[in-house]
Order: sequence, then C-alpha cells, then structure tokens
Amino acid sequence: MPFDTASQTLSLPRWRSLEADESDCQLSLVLEGKPLICVRLERGDTLQVHLQELAQDCLQQALWAACYWLFARDPGCQCLTWHVNEPPMEALFSGLLIAQPQAGVYRCERTPFWQLAQPWLGQAFAGAYPQQMQITEGKRHPRRAPKPRGEVYRRFDARLGAWVSLRTLEIDTDLERFNRWQNNPRVVNFWQEGGSLEQHRDYLSKLQADPHSLTLIGCFDDQPFAYFEAYWAKEDRIAPFYAVGDYDRGIHMLVGEEHHRGPHKVASWLSALVHYLFLDDPRTQRVVAEPRADNSKMIGYMHDQCFHCEKEFDFPHKRAALMVLGRERFFERCRLA
Repeated sequence: MPFDTASQTLSLPRWRSLEADESDCQLSLVLEGKPLICVRLERGDTLQVHLQELAQDCLQQALWAACYWLFARDPGCQCLTWHVNEPPMEALFSGLLIAQPQAGVYRCERTPFWQLAQPWLGQAFAGAYPQQMQITEGKRHPRRAPKPRGEVYRRFDARLGAWVSLRTLEIDTDLERFNRWQNNPRVVNFWQEGGSLEQHRDYLSKLQADPHSLTLIGCFDDQPFAYFEAYWAKEDRIAPFYAVGDYDRGIHMLVGEEHHRGPHKVASWLSALVHYLFLDDPRTQRVVAEPRADNSKMIGYMHDQCFHCEKEFDFPHKRAALMVLGRERFFERCRLA
C-alpha cells in the first residue's frame, strides 16, 4: 500500500489531512475533521463507487478527494465507475469524470486524473497562455508566459511520508546554498560550474532574465535539497539535435544535499518535477534531458521513471544522451501518490 493503512490518514495539498473509515464495501472520508463524503464500494472489473452522503456544496472537492484516496490506496487501479444521481457538471467540465451511456454512471480514469492541475499547482495556475509566435536569435517559437514566483508545486509523497515541493529560486535567499552545491566535487564533475559567489550571482541573474529558463529549488518537507533548471527546448541549444516541439520542456538536475540522494528520493522528486512541467502547460507533449552519456547512474534513474534514450549526440562541451519522456507514457505509467 502506498501509505500507512493503520492510520488511515493521507495528507493533501492545500489541506491538512484526509482521514478515512474504510471497509471492503464502504468508504467515509473526513476532511480537516469535518465529514466530506460517504460511498458504497462494489468490487468488479472496475471498482464501482456509489455516492451515498455528501457534505453540502462540496461535490467537486468530495469527488476529487475520494478518487485521490482510492487511486492512492491501489496503484494498480486504473478506473473508477461512479454512480451519482444528479449530473456532476463541474466534475464533467473539468475532466475529473467522464459521462457514460447509462444514466447516472460516470468514469474516473487514472491517466486524466493526474493531469488535473488543481490542487498540485495551487492558485498560481491560470491555464494555457495564448499562443503567439515570435523569433528570437533566429529561432521561431511561441511567446512564453511570465515566469512564476514562489511555490509552484506541492504533493505529499505517501511512499516517503514527506511533502515534495518546488519553488522558484530567489537569488538573495539561495545564492550561498547554490554556491555550496555547485562547488561540491561530485557536482563539479558533471555540471562544471564551480566558482565564486559573484560568478554564481551572475550565472543565476542571466537565467532569471532569460524567458526560456526557469530556476527551481526542490524541497522535502520545505527543506531545500536540490536545484533544477527547466527550459523551453525550442529556444535551447538542444533544439537542433531532435525534432523539437513548440512546447517541449527540458530539465537540468542537481541534488545538493547528500542525505537526499538515492533511488527512492529520485523517484519522488523526478516524478514531481516532470508532473509539474506537464501540468504547467497542457500543450507540453515531451520532457527531455541531456545528461552526460557516461552518467550511467542518472540515466538509470531516468529509465526507472519511464524516460528512454533516443540517441547520443555531441555538444561542444560533452557527449550527451538524449533522454525523452512523452506525456502519454508518463501519465499511463507514473507512480504518483
């Protein structure tokens, strides 16, 4: 099970906790101490979920929370069949539920469920930015939305029992930490960006002013442990090396705190980082990376998260492996909980 079944509690983004009283045939959820929803369960080819009781004016939240609980409880569950008397219009318009031919019957499928931006992105999410093409340094690409500030993603990882979150890097707050991480001999070996505080201030200032790059700090339980760069691949140096899409995103990754290394931690933060990028713009179809071709450990971790190596190629400064993860593959096979 992906979380502690003895406690029957699951932490939720933006809310403190979701508690359950569950048996083989019934599930009752309590959100922040207040009854939220009660459903009757029937096991079959798909799990049949019959709505019985509901907190007033909380239908969308209650349906989402029940789906989240049931998917998190069973990573193998791909579909829930809901039985609801009144059409749940908000859930239908959002894509949470899909109407079926039978009256009062709706489906919730795991793949589209994890593509719903709320509540993972919080209030900052404003939908897809309007498309307008422009040319920068000879590269034709969509105009990019203004870069966010602050926390951009939060999810409770039930496997670790910890919050994983992403926030934007703030130079005045994070410069010394970034400098320490970049001067770690292990990091220098792959990033080759060791230097002074002033060199790193200049490095980060250039990225902050660059519309195609977003600098992020990864946190476990709000404690910084990693630095990530997310970039729009169409405007990046990687673009000439593959058939790049207008909304492909790329990533550079650095784990700075030694006690947060290891495959179980990578599975948490890498899935969170990719999840955020796919949610940030629904037009993003691929996330790519170009680790050094001899970085077998990182390439192995990426394979574990469903990336594939499309080819190796030569940058001026390194031999790189082109690692690619498609949107459909991620949401079909991701192990988010």
